[in-house]
Amino acid sequence: MGEQFKVETMQTGQGSCTARVYRGETLLNPPPIVLHLHGGSFVGGTIAAGERVAEALAAAGAVVISPEYSAACLNPFPAALDVAYAMLSSMRARCPQFAHKKSSLFVAGEEAGGNVAAGAALMARDQYLTDLKGQILLSPMLDPCLATASFRQYCPQSSAQSIADGWQRYLGQNGGFTHPYAAPAHCTRLAGLVPSLIVTSEECPMRDEAEAYAERLRKAGVAVESHVLPGRAGWLPQNAGTGESWSAQQKEITGIFARFFQKAGAKPAEMTVR
Repeated sequence: MGEQFKVETMQTGQGSCTARVYRGETLLNPPPIVLHLHGGSFVGGTIAAGERVAEALAAAGAVVISPEYSAACLNPFPAALDVAYAMLSSMRARCPQFAHKKSSLFVAGEEAGGNVAAGAALMARDQYLTDLKGQILLSPMLDPCLATASFRQYCPQSSAQSIADGWQRYLGQNGGFTHPYAAPAHCTRLAGLVPSLIVTSEECPMRDEAEAYAERLRKAGVAVESHVLPGRAGWLPQNAGTGESWSAQQKEITGIFARFFQKAGAKPAEMTVR
């Protein structure tokens, strides 16, 4: 696919955080800037675990900033959200060499990263961060109850225990379970959120909670685009060992990203990265 990337250290306002910057061979005009948050069930995960999604976003014509924020996830809510929002709210200042003055800002994440991305979008609405133009959630962990039919059917016992442990660690003892930024599935005020792209798959444990969130966003008047792709979710960290699902989904998901960016005002790719 020919993506280029490099690793930089970015200050978060709460310490430093290593981030990988992804750019594809061509960029949309102006190129969207995406803060991408990898998965890991709140207990692990690395930048490498999120490469599939980051590279697909870059292939769609965006500049993607993927931080290594795992250390923050090992602390209870709101540590990871605070780190992510600090980066999101100053993204233009952090990467002037990549951002065009007319670039739109997006936040994206898969699995636990999808939870933090959804929380950051809620926080951006409440703090009037008008630079944010959209959220992209892939199989997001939104509901700590872990009681949906898709979770019971498609989550292996070993993964279910890891996810349950991750939720318990993340929610901590500070009332995180009831906080809408920590458990967006339980948020009662969704109006005013940015346009949302929600992607899941037929055999994804988080399918039902993702679809339910998309429907609740629609009812709240939020512009929502949602997709349920065939088979397993090839972008999930736990499915990274097998490339079969991802190879079949990669081209489709890249196209979905590109169309979402273009709806936000970006023009078709026309600038080659040198």
